[in-house]
This record gives sequence, structure tokens and C-alpha cells, in this order.
Amino acid sequence: MFWYKRQLVLVMAGIFMCSSSVFAARGHAPIKGTSGESKIEGDIFFNEENGGLTVEAKVVNVAPGNYGFHVHENGSCDDTGKAAGGHFNPNHVEHGYLPKNGILHAHAGDMGNITVGEDRTGVSNIFLPGLTLTNGIYAVAGRAVIVHEKADDFGQPTGNAGSRIGCGVIEVVL
Repeated sequence: MFWYKRQLVLVMAGIFMCSSSVFAARGHAPIKGTSGESKIEGDIFFNEENGGLTVEAKVVNVAPGNYGFHVHENGSCDDTGKAAGGHFNPNHVEHGYLPKNGILHAHAGDMGNITVGEDRTGVSNIFLPGLTLTNGIYAVAGRAVIVHEKADDFGQPTGNAGSRIGCGVIEVVL
């Protein structure tokens, strides 16, 4: 009887481990405007898969144009987003575009720009190689996502994207 129970426990543990790997970690950052009168809103979803994070972003009530958006080092939107600190940059490298330049040649938080159309809605879908949601030095959960007032021109040291007009903290979701 003991052998049977032991085998059952091992089989159940194997099923749990296999099924838990099927359900990748997901994160969500609900974006709100950084000023009291702002109507900016949005949702940024992070899906952990295949050696990085897939990011699906949507913002609304933003004037048409391009806007820099980045993961920042701190998980706070206080002080009109300034409490979020600088770009998430655990490797202390130059600013760039993470999907193109890679984790060793761009800030881990460098997501580039989100383009907003005439309908005042912006959508972006990108893959951030090397990042995770919760494990290791490249984990983004608990950090803030900032939408800036201008486009990221990829200049040094942070892309010249200006003030922070939207902010949300990345939370793990089930």
C-alpha cells in the first residue's frame, strides 16, 4: 500500500509541475494619468514566454502622436510619476531599444514608443527578450510603466521623451 501511495504522489506532483509550466506568468499595469485632470487610461499586459516577455499595450485619451514608454525601476506613481525613478537598467548600460539591441545593449525597460492614432488610442505589441515577470535580476513585477509626453528618440541617456503623463505598477495576475 505504501508503494502505491508513493507512486500516486509522484504522479500527481508530475502532473502539477507539467500543468504549472503550461500556465505562464502574467502581469498587468493599469495606466492612469499622472495629473489630477488627466483622462489618460490604459492597460499593459506582460506574458512570460520563450525567454522573455510579450507586451500588449493599449492607451486611450491621449493626443495623436508617438510617446516613449518604459519600465522604470520603482513601483510607485507618486509625485506625478517621478517616484518611479529612472529606466529599469540592472546592467547599467546605455539607453536603446531592447527588442533590437538586446539585454546587454539597452536598458531592460526600453520598450520604445507607442503610436496613438486620430481616435486617441494607441496600441503596441512587442517582445522583450531576457525579461521575466518574477524571477531574477530582470524581473519587472512591482516596477512601474511610464508613458512619457514625447517620443523616445533613442538619444542618451534616456531618449529625451520628457515628462511622465501616464503611469501604472506591474502586478502579477492569475
